[in-house]
Amino acid sequence: MKIVEIDKIIDPIPASDGAGVKLKRSIGVEPNYFDPFLMLDEFGSENSEDYIAGFPPHPHRGIETVTYMLQGEFEHEDSTGAKGKMSSGDVQWMKTGSGIIHSEMPAMSEGRLHGFQLWINMPAKLKMSKPDYIYIDADKMSIHKDSEKKIKVIAGKFEKAVGPVKGHNVEPIYFDVELNKEKIFNFKLPSTHNSFVYLIKGEIEIGEKKHDKVKDSKLLLLSQGENLKIYARTNSKFLVISGKPINEEIARGGPFVMNTKAEILQAVQDYHNGTFVK
Repeated sequence: MKIVEIDKIIDPIPASDGAGVKLKRSIGVEPNYFDPFLMLDEFGSENSEDYIAGFPPHPHRGIETVTYMLQGEFEHEDSTGAKGKMSSGDVQWMKTGSGIIHSEMPAMSEGRLHGFQLWINMPAKLKMSKPDYIYIDADKMSIHKDSEKKIKVIAGKFEKAVGPVKGHNVEPIYFDVELNKEKIFNFKLPSTHNSFVYLIKGEIEIGEKKHDKVKDSKLLLLSQGENLKIYARTNSKFLVISGKPINEEIARGGPFVMNTKAEILQAVQDYHNGTFVK
């Protein structure tokens, strides 16, 4: 089996989105696109001024957004009539398809808010499909736990723990891994997939080749291969995310990701003339 190595180590850049929520962005900057992944943001602060304005109503078309709350609470509402509250450990996997207008607002005025939003591209044949949701409550999350590690499985499978996202076109893997000091996480990745690790905290080594020190809030783009080996120099927490490339041309226009510029212009026109939500 081909050993997976680090291709690139990336420091996320400070950014803001919504009505001024402060965050750290990695995918969506450099690299701009890591097929099928379009964007990865980490938001996290104990200062309510950094997040209190939230994400007021805004549109999406042609993508999937995966919001994973580590700490805090968000209230969400959208044009399909869906609404609810996300709490610590919950996941909202939204397939925006032909178009959805939604908002995500903090349901808290103080305390720590911490989480991630990942954007996944949709293939042309699914971009105009009906919007859909998968909700994963923290208490229903499939978890593998032993004396060395704890793995929350959002998508994919680790030993007997299976995530609820099934039959997906990019065959995603999404793990939240807590690995004890001086222990090793081994996993067989599909050789066809593009994969990355996002280190949340701690210090880790990946593969067998020597690389720069990797510590706290780093995006690690991985080489394609099968044998993923991660060693924890300290107690560490990281995301392992992998997906099958779609291999289609993309056109981006803010919250819209389609295949051509004409389709982006159509999305903008639909939004402004009130025909966006099908």
